[in-house]
Amino acid sequence: MTSADQIEEVVVATLESTPKNATHWSRAKMAERSGLSKSTIGQVWKAFELKPHRQNGFTLSNDPLFVEEVYDVVGLYLNPPEMAVV
Repeated sequence: MTSADQIEEVVVATLESTPKNATHWSRAKMAERSGLSKSTIGQVWKAFELKPHRQNGFTLSNDPLFVEEVYDVVGLYLNPPEMAVV
């Protein structure tokens, strides 16, 4: 099971860094860095609408409640309400 801390680490690394010798993160490189699977990285990026391969449309949110909202979404993702489709 993926923890909220692991998901936060992936989101922050995606937004604030790039891998060595590359212009953006790939699922494989981020999976290698984080220790998570490529499919998990893809799910996290999809949940947060992160598209590191699209540099022109890739910006960090300036919402002052961004971190709290990330935790809310991750909480629902990791512990969905009964009968929810995630």
